[in-house]
Amino acid sequence: MQGRVLIIAGSDSGGGAGIQADIKACTALDAYAATAITALTAQDTLGVHGVHPVPPDFIRQQIRLSLEDIGADVIKTGMLGDTATIDAVCDALEAHGARLPVVVDPVMVAKGGHHLLAEAAVETLKRRLLPFASIITPNLPEAEVLAGMPVGSVEAMREAAGRLLALGVPAVLLKGGHLPGTRLVDLLATPEGVETFESERIETPHTHGTGCTLASAIAAGLAQGLGLRGAVARARAYVQAALRTAPGLGKGHGPLNHAVTVDPARLATLA
Repeated sequence: MQGRVLIIAGSDSGGGAGIQADIKACTALDAYAATAITALTAQDTLGVHGVHPVPPDFIRQQIRLSLEDIGADVIKTGMLGDTATIDAVCDALEAHGARLPVVVDPVMVAKGGHHLLAEAAVETLKRRLLPFASIITPNLPEAEVLAGMPVGSVEAMREAAGRLLALGVPAVLLKGGHLPGTRLVDLLATPEGVETFESERIETPHTHGTGCTLASAIAAGLAQGLGLRGAVARARAYVQAALRTAPGLGKGHGPLNHAVTVDPARLATLA
């Protein structure tokens, strides 16, 4: 089963994160990616240099047309930017996609430090978007904002995950990449318990778009019929392979190798 994912997020002109990373990740994992773009950004590996929001009516139109024609098995949200955008997305989901699984990546800050979600929009995200979520995938700074507590240890991650579940979401993948140390710990929390995913940290500056990529890879797995744990495990393995083989582009936080699943030797036989 190929699986259809509708991605609702902002673009990245550098191609490493946002809609571009989402499309690449879904395609590399043999899922179909459709999109509704919420904002245009001018950015490179050094940071975000400009953001141009898409009008809310046009966001709603993109979502409606995609769901009415091609349809979707899973929806993934990324950068939403402000309250008007979140409201537009939620209005469209209520009207056209209320029964679909939704992977929410609560994008708040870009790798270079640029804020991608207005502070005033956080409560709207919690109140309107999280009730649609099947799973949310915050990093530690995002979890601190959503859970209202500092998260500086694995023990604190467990407490924060519990607080996030208490917001009404059925599953939380809390990413521990911001903690120091040679081991990287992610927690998958559901009402049934918490599972720890642990791996060696990959030392590389080329980490731009890891959050977008991971969330879209999870969405692809769910769209293809994998269970939640299987989708998370495969997505983590994919991101790790993409980090290890990152092409080393740019002067700052470079992109991953989203095509890591593509075998050049096999492609040569098709030429």
